[in-house]
Amino acid sequence: MNQQPICELVELAAAVPDGAKLVIPSDNCGVAMAATRELVRRGVRGLHLVCVPTSGLQAEILVGAGAVATLETSAVTLGEFGPAHRFVDALRRRRIRILDSTCPAVHAALQAGQKGLPFIPLRGLIGSDLLASRPDWKVIDNPFAQGDPIVLLPAINPDIALFHAPLADRYGNVYIGRRRELLTMAHASRQTFVTVEAISDVDLFGDAALAPGVVPAIYVSRIALATKGAWPIGLHGHYDSDDAAISRYVQSAKTEEGFLRFLQEWLGETAVSA
Repeated sequence: MNQQPICELVELAAAVPDGAKLVIPSDNCGVAMAATRELVRRGVRGLHLVCVPTSGLQAEILVGAGAVATLETSAVTLGEFGPAHRFVDALRRRRIRILDSTCPAVHAALQAGQKGLPFIPLRGLIGSDLLASRPDWKVIDNPFAQGDPIVLLPAINPDIALFHAPLADRYGNVYIGRRRELLTMAHASRQTFVTVEAISDVDLFGDAALAPGVVPAIYVSRIALATKGAWPIGLHGHYDSDDAAISRYVQSAKTEEGFLRFLQEWLGETAVSA
């Protein structure tokens, strides 16, 4: 167990090294936006960003800020707010390497990492054009059934899982509720960094109602308090997304200059170069 998991938000961000394979959740699972702001502020570079299985504003901002070298995802989308302009621009200019995937493929490969397996078989990919763009995915014959091809996916083993949660305790346990993909992320990753709305002095494992929804401290490396740490994205059961703020971002990010002005305001300091 991590004996001193509680740290300041700046310390948490500083512990994410350049070039790290960083796994993040989709927008409905607890996105660590306050930590993302600190990563951009310190100028993190070369990230291999794995989205489970999609991302929106978090990936869009990291890509726009020049923090991402490789993006592994099934989609980057801002949904009803419009296109992810900085992601699309980076893709067109070949500023990032894309590992195109599907939702089941991302989950399956992460589960392989969770279980300590080097690879995992998955159906549903045969016949898709994804196989041509993913040479690391291998098609083999099912050894138990002749004439039955199946795809093997290499395990995803992130360096760090990063997400936002409602509650942690001072012992390092983190309450995630029903978001089991966050537990898979923590199991598969070498370290897990979490920002939380509140920190309790009470051991969460001591509460029979909460314990089933807790990521044990043995998997958690760092915890930082960040009230409304998912903003402007919402945190289910705690606060809704700030649709007006997201809409303003989309309008600003239509151009690189507008995006840099957004960063200057968001960071509260001189804008970084993309």
